[in-house]
Amino acid sequence: MEDIQEILEDFLVEAFELVEQIDHDLVELEANPEDLELLNRIFRVAHTVKGSSSFLNFDVLTKLTHHMEDVLNKARHNELKITPEVMDVVLESIDMMKTLLNSIRDNGNDTAIGLDIAPICTRLTAISEGESLESVAPAKTEEPKEEVKEESKVEEPEVDVNKLSDDEVEAEIERLLKVRKAEDQARRAEKKKTQEANPAPSKPAAQAQNATAEKKVPAAGGGSSGANMDQTIRVEVKRLDHLMNLIGELVLGKNRLLKIYDDVEERYDGEKFLEELNQVVSQLSIVTTDIQLAVMKTRMQPIAKVFNKFPRVVRDLGRELGKQMELEISGEETELDKSIVEEIGDPIMHMIRNSCDHGIEDPATRVANGKPEKGTVNLKAYNEGNHIVVEIADDGKGLDADALKSKAIEKNLITEREADQMSNKEAFALIFKPGFSTAAKITNVSGRGVGMDVVKTNIEKLNGVIEIDSELGKGTVMKLKIPLTLAIIQSLLVGTQEEFYAIPLASVLETVRVPIDDIYTIEGKNVLRLRDEVLSLVRLSDVFGVKQVLENTDQTYVVVIGVAESKLGIIVDTLVGQEEIVIKSMGEYLQNIQGIAGATIRGDGRVTLIIDVAAMMDIAKEIKVDIKAQIEAQAKKVVKEKPSDYTVLIVDDSKMDRNIIQKSLEPLGVSIIEATNGVEALNTIKSGEHDIDAVLIDIEMPRMDGYTLAGEIRKYSKYKNLPLVAVTSRTSKSDRLRGVEVGMTEYITKPYSPEYLENVVRKNLKLG
Repeated sequence: MEDIQEILEDFLVEAFELVEQIDHDLVELEANPEDLELLNRIFRVAHTVKGSSSFLNFDVLTKLTHHMEDVLNKARHNELKITPEVMDVVLESIDMMKTLLNSIRDNGNDTAIGLDIAPICTRLTAISEGESLESVAPAKTEEPKEEVKEESKVEEPEVDVNKLSDDEVEAEIERLLKVRKAEDQARRAEKKKTQEANPAPSKPAAQAQNATAEKKVPAAGGGSSGANMDQTIRVEVKRLDHLMNLIGELVLGKNRLLKIYDDVEERYDGEKFLEELNQVVSQLSIVTTDIQLAVMKTRMQPIAKVFNKFPRVVRDLGRELGKQMELEISGEETELDKSIVEEIGDPIMHMIRNSCDHGIEDPATRVANGKPEKGTVNLKAYNEGNHIVVEIADDGKGLDADALKSKAIEKNLITEREADQMSNKEAFALIFKPGFSTAAKITNVSGRGVGMDVVKTNIEKLNGVIEIDSELGKGTVMKLKIPLTLAIIQSLLVGTQEEFYAIPLASVLETVRVPIDDIYTIEGKNVLRLRDEVLSLVRLSDVFGVKQVLENTDQTYVVVIGVAESKLGIIVDTLVGQEEIVIKSMGEYLQNIQGIAGATIRGDGRVTLIIDVAAMMDIAKEIKVDIKAQIEAQAKKVVKEKPSDYTVLIVDDSKMDRNIIQKSLEPLGVSIIEATNGVEALNTIKSGEHDIDAVLIDIEMPRMDGYTLAGEIRKYSKYKNLPLVAVTSRTSKSDRLRGVEVGMTEYITKPYSPEYLENVVRKNLKLG
């Protein structure tokens, strides 16, 4: 039983591949009906599917392929001419084959869906017998003829099963099965002999081969397919997905180790073990990268898997629309991650359909415009850095930028002022707006623009972008730029206030540092003039509602991001740098947060959110904050005239020590607040409720010690000059040195006199 199941699975894998291939080849055959080699190849494919389905007792599929095989056999013997009308019927039968194969895959048989193949069989029979398709009578039920052996030019005499009794039919079926089994046994015996003459690699060695190994070891005597098959193994996709997840974890571990090494290098500079550690970390980094690339390659599939169905689409559309056009494909060997291959089929399909319908003109119009009657759609794929570019170009009428603007104004999608300021490229991008269409009438093949917003959304989900270029009267070029893989990407890490975010590097155009004075506010929107281009600005902290804690300086970083023709400047507080990140799902409860595409774990172990650039650009349109005015308001400091205007924070876990410090500072007359540990103190400072002028810090405290607290406070530019006074019983030189390293202004050791503490605080507050 398991053997049969395994045979069935192999049959389905092979059959789906063959049917995809035959679909592509038939369209090519229609263009080149004299190509005998191509015709023979198509016949062999149909013959193979028929033979396999007959062996597995899929009678409906066998009958359909048998009739189709008759037509192809007549064509290859020059007894039949392939016309568009004949090809319509053959292609329709291919569609039925796909439906039956899907039924076998889903239901285990080809009868569950109740597909009636009698009409198509009748039409195929009419074609093979030279009858007119219009005069075809209702189908007669036929049993499949005995299969034609392709190896022999002499066909076996056919048995008329209609004249046989039930017992004779059973006997004939039994005979055919015996013939098939005998052939299988002969093949297995031949394979065994070949393997004995040329021993195959041991099982572990064979399994070590790549799932899609390119190197084939030829067998003796011309190389049998059996020997070649030993060089490859089939691997379930979920296993590769699991392996990719493990590689992602390995990359995270590598990043963490690199971060730890950097920290250790600073602390133990000059130590001998550092050199050995450096060698190990470097080697691990190289090996991790190589493993990552190797696993990614096992998941790669040629984009031909997607491209092969489009010649049929263009051919059918040409027939439906009464146009002459052809599809030229190049770069179909370009490889892409399997998960992306499955996602891009529909967007490309929609764009090709629109190019055919509203890009390519009808033959009369083309001739009148001095073009060839037959229009051409070029579909091309090629690598560009870490991306794949899919280019769809037609030699049709092109896009009219002015007409697009007028239509958008009419539909209230843009204002007249916005239209006047638009470049042609920005006008072309209007076709991606929801509900936008330039079609004069609605047809079942939509106008350029209808549904294009869905195309754009689907491509952006893959972190891809769409670019359009067009010349009126000459044609249109659409480019899809898609990352090679969705699992691991390059990103730019940025900080805004206390939070860190990862921006996919593919969407980052440039980073600049600009003075605050160069930011202007026009109609409630912040803008920056960057090399003769006016760029909209928004603070990343405003987009995601991050609380303002850091003090703004007179300079700021702007990350310029872009999706297709749209650009936006994002103001951030810090640029951390470029890093390879592993995309993690946000989980069921957090997956629909607008502007967030996922999360990653950084080298220091912290979770960082990954920005969905397209969604963030949509959020940014609704934000109206006068950045410059807000910064200037923050810069205005309250003038402090008397000691009680000053606030000192005492941080100590001992109530007695806090009381002693408070009594020591009473003569100063300053305001005093208290915290019992470092965490409480940090939260008090960050809350902004008190304008703190100095902090007295104990070192030994629970939850967060004094050194860590001082280091955290110094992270904020707002507190870079805040006096931090250590008050501790730790007196060693190394303790004092560490206090200086973390940013302590003064270091007071216990016991101390109240007058000494008072004078230190007076000096740091500049009370005179």
